Amino acid sequence: MTMRTQTDSKSRRTANKACILSIGNELLSGLTVDTNAAWLAGRLADLGIDLLGVRLLPDDLEVIVRALTEAAEHADVVLVTGGLGPTDDDLTRQAMARFLGVDLELRPDLLARIERFFAHRERPMAPTNRIQAHLPAGSEPLDNPVGTACGIRVERGGRVFFCLPGVPSEMKRMFNDAVEPELAQRVRTGPVIVRRRLRCFGVGESDIAVLLGDRMQRGRNPMVNSTASNGIITLHIVAQADDADRAQAMIRAEEADLRRMLGELVFGEEEQTLAEVTGELLVRRGLSLTVAESCTGGLIGKLLTDVPGASRYFLGGWITYSNEAKIRDLGVPEPLIRTHGAVSEPVAEAMARGARQRAQADLAVATTGIAGPEGGSEQKPVGLVYIAVAEADGCRVGRFVWPYSRPAVRLRAALTGINELRLRLRN
Repeated sequence: MTMRTQTDSKSRRTANKACILSIGNELLSGLTVDTNAAWLAGRLADLGIDLLGVRLLPDDLEVIVRALTEAAEHADVVLVTGGLGPTDDDLTRQAMARFLGVDLELRPDLLARIERFFAHRERPMAPTNRIQAHLPAGSEPLDNPVGTACGIRVERGGRVFFCLPGVPSEMKRMFNDAVEPELAQRVRTGPVIVRRRLRCFGVGESDIAVLLGDRMQRGRNPMVNSTASNGIITLHIVAQADDADRAQAMIRAEEADLRRMLGELVFGEEEQTLAEVTGELLVRRGLSLTVAESCTGGLIGKLLTDVPGASRYFLGGWITYSNEAKIRDLGVPEPLIRTHGAVSEPVAEAMARGARQRAQADLAVATTGIAGPEGGSEQKPVGLVYIAVAEADGCRVGRFVWPYSRPAVRLRAALTGINELRLRLRN
């Protein structure tokens, strides 16, 4: 992503620093993870705006007003998420009005839009939804094409405040449509900043750091750092230069070096998923796929079908959790299970071969393992998973041990199953 930082100093204050206020008791109780703030932090970084901090606030009018006052003392841009719903604990509108020292005003045009929203869906509008048509006097509405919570824009003393819905899909749409274009015009004059992300899988974050050596030292330009989530390592490359062409050239050179150093560990870029990349390889080769899942319980199929158009290559599959299902549905020989156990290399291979034959697919992926927290032994510990990839001329089985929680083992096994398929298609 390339962003030329520029501003019209005569018409508006520049946006050098920002603060995010995330509102909702559910965020403070741990019931909901504040993914909005993480997403907004990334977008602000892309714009070249420094994020001073993120605050989680309860549904408390006085606390929110105080936080708005403190944020205005330090930030040029204040982004508020949440508290724009129709219930009594949605207090962002009232807090903003009190902070500004104005009243809430009913906007007939907003009320009419909300009424149309419900009428279009053939649902009655609850009386409580009327509050969503009220805005602080002098503020501007931000359109919400996918919900009833209108956003709020206020400018005060050169600072600009954007109040956005807490629903992630609505917040992102509003930010992209209304907030980002304005912030792009407000950012300070400076170098062109170009960002690029590479996605890796197969080793840990510390292993990536060893492979890259001084490439991840602070102070380099381009700068490279990493983040990790569920085994996926994202490399963030940031280059600064006086012009876009130079910055892009720096990014291209750095990316080429990183790909050369990491090889098949790099599976994609930006927001690409393992399932997307693997699906593209299957389409390119004109191959079909089936799955036979035990410990992953359908997660591989779920990840594959999260990708639009997966029916071009994914035929379907089996969740054979019990030994009986493995024998009945996949044709795994009962003596094989009795001799080696359901969690074993021979059974994983038999599952993959059986699924491939029954689905008449070109390729099959199978998983069998011990996700825990019980069921392990010294020979077969919790976290042990066998993953098989079968094709016409053979079957490859991998043994993996992940000493994680049950959900983490299952997800890592599903991602690894897809990655094993990617590696087979890549080679």
